[in-house]
Amino acid sequence: MSLPLLLSACDSHEGADAMFIDYQQRVSNVLDIDAPTPQPPPNIHRFPEREERIFAIAETRLGMLDVYALRECRIISLVAERNSQLGKVAAASQHWLYELELWRRLQRCWNSPAAERLDSEDRDRLQRLLQDKTEQLPRVSWNALFGSSEWVGSFSRASRPLSPGEKASLGDDLAALSYLRHMVLNQYNPAWQPTSSDLEAHLQTLQQQPLTARLLRSLLLATQRLDELSQTLEARLADRPVCYKGHPNPRADNLYNVFITYFIGDVQAYLAELDRQSRAWLEAIDSLLNAYNVSQPSVNAYRDAWLSLESPTSLWQQFHASTQRHVTLWQRIWRSCGMMPGEKDPPGT
Repeated sequence: MSLPLLLSACDSHEGADAMFIDYQQRVSNVLDIDAPTPQPPPNIHRFPEREERIFAIAETRLGMLDVYALRECRIISLVAERNSQLGKVAAASQHWLYELELWRRLQRCWNSPAAERLDSEDRDRLQRLLQDKTEQLPRVSWNALFGSSEWVGSFSRASRPLSPGEKASLGDDLAALSYLRHMVLNQYNPAWQPTSSDLEAHLQTLQQQPLTARLLRSLLLATQRLDELSQTLEARLADRPVCYKGHPNPRADNLYNVFITYFIGDVQAYLAELDRQSRAWLEAIDSLLNAYNVSQPSVNAYRDAWLSLESPTSLWQQFHASTQRHVTLWQRIWRSCGMMPGEKDPPGT
C-alpha cells in the first residue's frame, strides 16, 4: 500500500527535488514514521536593483574648441563617436572600452612631446582630464559588469536547480570570469589591448544560462530537504533508538540498504558534485569581485549572504552545516548498531 502513496507524493516534484523526497520517504518507511512534509525551499534573494548596484559617473564636458586644442592627443574621433546617437545608447561594456581607449590616448599624450607643445591652459586642461578619467575608470569597469544584462541574468530568480547527473558546464563560464578579471586588473596597463569581440563573446557565454542562480537554488533545495529529514530522524532517535546495546536487527539492516543505495548512491553523489561545482564558481566570482577596488553596499550585502564561502551566515555555510548535521546523524545510528561503514559490515552484506 505504501508504493502508490510514495509515487503520488513525488508526482509534483521533479529532478533533484524528486530524488530528495524519494530518499525521505524510503528512510521514513523503514523506520515506520511519518515522512517529512516537503516545504517549498525559499527563492534566492533578488539581485540589487540597477540604481543600487551602478555608480553614477558625472559626464565630462568639453567645448569643441577645447577638444580641438588637444587634437594632437588623437581624442577628437573618440569624442565624436561617444557623442553620436549609437554612442549614447551603447552598452556599458562598450562604454568601458571607450573609456579605456580614451584614458590610454590621454596618458600617451601627457607623456609625449605633444603635451609640451600645448600652452599652459591647455596643458592644465589635459592634466585635469587625464586625472578625472583615471579616477573614473574603476567605476566605469564596475558598471560594465553590473550594468550588463548578461551578468545580471546569471542571478535570475526564474531558474531551476541542477538535476541529478547534470553537470554545469563550468569551463566556458569560468573562462569568461577569468577574462573579465584580467581586464579589470590590466585596465591601467597600456601594454595590454582588449578587444570588443573578446569582451562581448565572454559576456555572451554568461547569458547562456543563469548559472549562479541555478547553483544557489540547488544549495537551497539540498539544505531544505536535508534539514527536513534530519529533524525527523532526530525526533525518532529521541523517542527510541534504531538498535539497542549495539545489536543490529532486521530494521537496521533494511535501513542500511536504503542508506547505501539512496543516500550514498544518489544523494551524497549529488551533494559532492554540487559542492565541487558551486565552490569552483563562487571562488571565481570572489576572485573577480576582489579585482575591483570599488564596490557598492548592496552588492556587498548580497555577496556576503549568497556568494561568500567564508561568511558564517552565507548560504554556502548553511549548506555545509546541514550536510554535516545529516551525516553526523547517520554516524550516530550506525555506531549505535555496531554497523559503522568501514568499521564493520552488517550481517548478510
